[in-house]
Amino acid sequence: MTTETTEPTQERHVTSGATVWLTGLPSAGKTTIATELAGVLRAQGHRVEVLDGDEIREFVSAGLGFSREDRHTNVQRIGFVAELLARNGVLVLVPVIAPYADSREAVRKRHAENGTPYLEVHVATPVEVCGERDVKGLYARQAAGELTGLTGVDDPYEAPEAPDLRIETQEQSVPESAAAVRALLGERGLA
Repeated sequence: MTTETTEPTQERHVTSGATVWLTGLPSAGKTTIATELAGVLRAQGHRVEVLDGDEIREFVSAGLGFSREDRHTNVQRIGFVAELLARNGVLVLVPVIAPYADSREAVRKRHAENGTPYLEVHVATPVEVCGERDVKGLYARQAAGELTGLTGVDDPYEAPEAPDLRIETQEQSVPESAAAVRALLGERGLA
């Protein structure tokens, strides 16, 4: 009679999770950087999710408007999902405007309470450059009087005072911007 011993199975390439919140004005380059970085991290064997603001508004925060209260609720929902994923070993990239400092601070606090790493990256592209890029046509619609409440134009954007990293996309390429965030993750022992 033979006896088989079972050894616990260990997951290979286990990584600690973290949330990287990329905040900045519309058309600053947040999603572009997150998408580029996600590809790099996945190629290195990391589990990565990108929580895109537009997708979240469609599927998780449908029905919310753009009042200060609704924007805060949206950011808190995204922060909850990000922290949940991050504490389960996923590197979560969140390219979401999150215009109010108190909303971002509440998300940071949730992460801290659960011992989950959180990094804030300010994609500090000037509004003039964002307006030239105008990826979604928001600045043109605002200028034509078809849209009000555009963050950074006629609605406030409270830039982070002390982000973990500040990127000025008008002065570097997308790969360079993604590499800067990747370097920050490496410095913090998160990737």
